[in-house]
Amino acid sequence: MTSTDDEDLAELRRLADGGDSDAVAQLIELAGERGDMEELRRLAALGHRDAADELVQLATEQEDLAELRRLAAAGNRDAADVLTELDESAG
Repeated sequence: MTSTDDEDLAELRRLADGGDSDAVAQLIELAGERGDMEELRRLAALGHRDAADELVQLATEQEDLAELRRLAAAGNRDAADVLTELDESAG
């Protein structure tokens, strides 16, 4: 990532933190494309449901059971459903 990209990302974060829903959506999309679970966690913790959905999808694609368990333990129903499906297919 170049410094311009870093600057653009910082500006998106600033806008998102200020309540700009378009910036939030862009951040979620970019984080998903980059596989940036940390960014998705941060946004999900702020209450952005789309970030949580993207985090579940990314964790599922990466077969990150620890992340899925963390999400399920925090009450994410989608993560719990994925874990149930994985358990059923393994057994």
